[in-house]
Amino acid sequence: MPSRVNAFLVFLLLTISVNAQEYVGKGEDVSVILKNTKEFSKAYIDGDIEKLTSIYSEDGKIFPENSDIIEGYEAIKKRWTLPKHIKIESHKVTPKEINVIDNYAYDYGYFEGTSKNNKNNTTSAFKGKYVIVWKKVNEDWKIYLDIWNSIE
Repeated sequence: MPSRVNAFLVFLLLTISVNAQEYVGKGEDVSVILKNTKEFSKAYIDGDIEKLTSIYSEDGKIFPENSDIIEGYEAIKKRWTLPKHIKIESHKVTPKEINVIDNYAYDYGYFEGTSKNNKNNTTSAFKGKYVIVWKKVNEDWKIYLDIWNSIE
């Protein structure tokens, strides 16, 4: 019986550590980063590309999968603008770690969502992993570097 209890405790500890999120830094800074992450997802779902782009710093850069580095407000805005027949139905970001170091922070984790193609009425799921470097601009946190790729 004790070995069953020990096995369960080991399983429980492994499960907790696998799903744990780690946030390091001032609570208010981490809170702003989490808020901006949720606003990014909402803007993406709403198709509000102006709002989505405003979450990046003026010197922000994105590193999309299988693409060159894209930098600057207009170029980032163009990259996030979807064809009229594509609608993002859901988008969720799950940070695994956020670490604030002075006026910069890094954040990595997973994203997932669904999109609908209104031309052929199909829905597609997507998911992937990301790394973001945030930059503190005044009292707000903006995305400075945004790197992602898909996973199956």
